[in-house]
Amino acid sequence: MIPFADLLLVVGYATLAAVVVAAVALGALHALRGRSVATQLVVVSAATVLAMICGILVISLLMLINDHDRSVVLAVVASAGLVAMAVSLLLGRRLVAANRALVEAVRADRFRPPTARLPAELAELSRELDAAYDRLAAAHEREQALEASRRELVAWVSHDLRTPLAGLRAMAEALEDEIVDDDATVRRYHSRIRIEAERLTEMVDDLFELSRIHAGALRLTRSHVGLADLVAETVAGTEALARAKGVRLHGDVRSAQPVQVDTGELGRALRNLVVNAIRHTPGEGTVQIVGEVDGGEARVTVADACGGIPEDDLPRVFDVAFRGEAARSPGGGAGLGLAIARGIVEAHAGRIGVANDGPGCRFEIRVPI
Repeated sequence: MIPFADLLLVVGYATLAAVVVAAVALGALHALRGRSVATQLVVVSAATVLAMICGILVISLLMLINDHDRSVVLAVVASAGLVAMAVSLLLGRRLVAANRALVEAVRADRFRPPTARLPAELAELSRELDAAYDRLAAAHEREQALEASRRELVAWVSHDLRTPLAGLRAMAEALEDEIVDDDATVRRYHSRIRIEAERLTEMVDDLFELSRIHAGALRLTRSHVGLADLVAETVAGTEALARAKGVRLHGDVRSAQPVQVDTGELGRALRNLVVNAIRHTPGEGTVQIVGEVDGGEARVTVADACGGIPEDDLPRVFDVAFRGEAARSPGGGAGLGLAIARGIVEAHAGRIGVANDGPGCRFEIRVPI
């Protein structure tokens, strides 16, 4: 049995030789860090074989093994090392081929996972790339839809501004040139100028509100308010319009539980829905507003008698500037009312939706209590 002191000496020299080989291998890997994985695998396998050979040399010299035995051991180790290097080289080539297939798939117009079998890590990377490309494609589609809605918004706003501005200019010129001089016509022109100015002001306010929503600058000031008060204020604010249109307006609240919302903003969203419903409900029709608490949420529904919305248009009703065959925006404006309503409801972490129901449509707002 080898003495313990001799065993420590052998282990120490073998470890020292392995550390020297490892240091040289790490330096080589650092120098080759930008090269192929196959090259680095060859360096690793060569370092392993050299460390083993150095250890055997140290052991044979310390144990005074004869030259013949030492040559046999070294030949066996060298043969095994060559086989290990060959296996490392083949593995590296497989990795390089798999990486090349993945790179070609990435460079294609549309990423498709390679059909070749990939190592587990590269296969996981391929799946993540496929999911990332799907997300990018969806984001690109959303961006295109948003850009289209923006172009449509600019076109509608330009059209809706041009008409009242032309009328304002004509009336102002007529008053300035004294083409009209009777008091009744002058008063009518003044009244019309005021009405058109208010309409333009409302349109500018809608644009400003929408820009705040899209910029994420809408700040809510929440307070406790009764659902009945919210519905009553909406009915009171739109009753004159309903009376002028000949539409019956009813409000009903089935729960008195208070909700914590921004009263002004949510009231604006609800008014937009009600005004929209009134304008698209024929005379003698009915607009019904119902508030209730359902499953920890406050729910307000606005049902009208507009005749319904085409099924293909329902998903786009709340898009900016969308009008469809029949405008679904309050006041015949630039299609901002429903988009603003959706932005305000979503800022409250709520949901808004629309569905055809009976003689018309049913808009629904849900916000957490």
